[in-house]
Amino acid sequence: MDPPGGTVITIVVDNRVENGLVEEHGLSLRIETGNRAILFDTGQGKALRPNAEQLGVDLKKINMLVLSHGHYDHTGGVAEVLRLATKADVYCHAGVVQPRYSIRDGKARAIHMPRKSMSAIDELSEERLHWIHEPVMISNTVGITGPVPRETNFEDRGGPFYLDPEGQRVDMIDDDMALWIRTGGGVVVCVGCCHAGLVNTLRYVTELTGKNAIRAVIGGFHLVNADSRRLEETVRALRVIDPEMIVPCHCTGDEATGVLQRELGGRVHPGVAGMTFRF
Repeated sequence: MDPPGGTVITIVVDNRVENGLVEEHGLSLRIETGNRAILFDTGQGKALRPNAEQLGVDLKKINMLVLSHGHYDHTGGVAEVLRLATKADVYCHAGVVQPRYSIRDGKARAIHMPRKSMSAIDELSEERLHWIHEPVMISNTVGITGPVPRETNFEDRGGPFYLDPEGQRVDMIDDDMALWIRTGGGVVVCVGCCHAGLVNTLRYVTELTGKNAIRAVIGGFHLVNADSRRLEETVRALRVIDPEMIVPCHCTGDEATGVLQRELGGRVHPGVAGMTFRF
């Protein structure tokens, strides 16, 4: 059964926007399902509140905050959300708060969660902070994958990511998780960056939900640096998984989005902040 009133997902923050919204390299989705108001990621933090206000999203009414992983462009608004949503529970992997770096051309750039966000999480009570290390249901119809098994031979974490600025410890981004919602027409999957791989993630959700059909997948697919083989294998796998709707956002990349549109046709709807989907 669909949750009472169905499921409504609004893209609040994205790299691309509808007229009048604030553009930001990041992602945030508001999910309404049953009596739950869930915020999935927060973007970098500058676009969240103005976009929420313009879209009629009341951040004070958020009762669950789910973090897909610990990068700055998904966690920068955590403190603001928790300041407004004073009773919201937070769901994330413990790895979200560790130092992280991207190293290109020998130069390290910090990409971890901002200290302000870390402090806000640190101040939460044990009752409100839920560390997720395995699949869990957070309502009758909403689940979180926990860490996603890495099984394909063509997907990688998507970039030169490390746990130290010297590049000695590779960051596999083990905290990468997805959220899914069971609806009458199949499962809707929300992803942050898919550092575990889009195909790995969708196959795992299918396994967790009892082989239910994937109705839609929405979020960042991190195909911006994907080579032709990865794109070809991803398209081939998506044809088998057969989601009704594919909404690439954020870090998917223009080239990859174009390939998905060309190969998979009308089921692909490039996402921008301001879009709303009803299931």
